[in-house]
Amino acid sequence: MAALWGAVIFSGIYHGFNPAMGWPLAVSAALFERKKSALFKATIALGVGHLLSMLIILLPFSILTSFIIWESEIRIAAGLLVMSLGVYLLINNRHPKFLARIPPSKLALWSFLAALAHGAGLMLVPIFLGLCAPEDFDTGHQAAQTLMGSKIETALVVALIHTLAMSFIGAFLAIIVYFWLGLKFISKTWFNLDAVWAISLILVGAIGLFTAINHT
Repeated sequence: MAALWGAVIFSGIYHGFNPAMGWPLAVSAALFERKKSALFKATIALGVGHLLSMLIILLPFSILTSFIIWESEIRIAAGLLVMSLGVYLLINNRHPKFLARIPPSKLALWSFLAALAHGAGLMLVPIFLGLCAPEDFDTGHQAAQTLMGSKIETALVVALIHTLAMSFIGAFLAIIVYFWLGLKFISKTWFNLDAVWAISLILVGAIGLFTAINHT
């Protein structure tokens, strides 16, 4: 359990470092408005959008985990889904064009759609299902509503912790770039994380698939 919660935090840190999750937009907002406060407002907006994106993916799985008899099948399907998205992004590494059409004033919407498009929420699914451990399902006498409620609560906590970790790292990077390095630093030194992102999805999905098969 400790390792899985650590994975929730680490994935948030990883998303925070990835420019595709939006922290350069926080720097741009501060430079455009010429206000330091704009950086933090933008970071909050990005965090809200990311949190909603995590929840829209995790909550349906939290409901599915109520069906105890299909627990292993759900975990296997989730692992295959995450791996499939990773393979797709590895082959098709073009960024969604619709994200460029969203105005800078709607950062929360941009963050929400960007996280969905990049499969950020799906990366959390195998970790979340691992937290819904088999021991937790050994409660056949309880009502399905009670089980569902506990899983929804876990999904909320996972999404919140993950988003806080992402927002903290994103804000940290945005502050460093805004106050000291400047936007030119990003274009000159930042490396492309697209392939790393896709491979990480495949890896996380494979781990989830492996643990689900071993459990069966």
